[in-house]
Amino acid sequence: MYHIIVNPASKSGRGAKIWAVLEPVLKEKAVSYEVHFSEKAGHVIRIIRDLSASSKGTTAENPLKIIILGGDGTFNEALQGITDYDRVLLGYIPTGSSNDMARDLYTSKDPVVILTRILECKKPTKMDIGCVTFEHLSNELSRKHTESILSKRYFGVSCGIGFDAAVCEEALSSKFKNTMNKIGLGKLTYLGIALKQLIAAKKVTCDITIDDSQQIHLPRFLFVAGMIHQFEGGGFQFCPGADCHDGLMDVCVVGNIPKLLILFALPTAFKGKHYMFKGVDRYSASKLTLKTSVPLWVHTDGEVSAKTDAITLTCEREKLQILL
Repeated sequence: MYHIIVNPASKSGRGAKIWAVLEPVLKEKAVSYEVHFSEKAGHVIRIIRDLSASSKGTTAENPLKIIILGGDGTFNEALQGITDYDRVLLGYIPTGSSNDMARDLYTSKDPVVILTRILECKKPTKMDIGCVTFEHLSNELSRKHTESILSKRYFGVSCGIGFDAAVCEEALSSKFKNTMNKIGLGKLTYLGIALKQLIAAKKVTCDITIDDSQQIHLPRFLFVAGMIHQFEGGGFQFCPGADCHDGLMDVCVVGNIPKLLILFALPTAFKGKHYMFKGVDRYSASKLTLKTSVPLWVHTDGEVSAKTDAITLTCEREKLQILL
């Protein structure tokens, strides 16, 4: 039995259209399934928690099988809903506007091909995920992006604080994004908002500790992204070659670099060439602690839940069992 969770609103209604294509495939293959439709932000978390609570007979040998149809944000909600990672197998069919995780996981964009691959998977792949702990939470929260404010959140693709999270926060409520999604140019939304946020960005300092040892002070800080996969923000290859099986986060740090130079560096990130610019640095870590001079937005897989001035990121090695 597969439990299929569909976000029908992903990419301005594309999720519902893809489900209409996939359901006949499941029936043709005589697959046993139950479908659940996400109705609003946070609903996927509750669906999976309810499934976990009602599936008492599941074990590591007889796991709960869940397939997600949605974008990176829907996948992120699924990670928050899983209560026991040892007895859940997760499949993912990308239907969002960014689909950054899918850029690493799949060579095909055909949802029928991906579904078939999931159904034929005999042995799940164990994959790293990240976890962010909020040390302090600001009273200023995002609009209604999450079911509740959690003291920690898992992430599958990336977690960022600062500029990239501010871009995500604005994009989540952007009417322009919905329009661009309908004509297949959703990634340009992020680029346009990024330029706007860059111009408005104020000076912020940041102290970073890598694996409880290496100390870095940035007198001028733009953003830090802890990456499990290579891409975020609709195709920005912030950490080329990032490996979701090595137990480490790849970390992109953008600090002492003039705004004018960022205008040139940002487009090169689509091809992962931004490290040629001084002030753009890369590290790897299993644990990352950050303290900023003012509270800033934090995102997990593009979902923004809170502002804070202190976070800790950890890599949870091979925690997720994914059907590939």
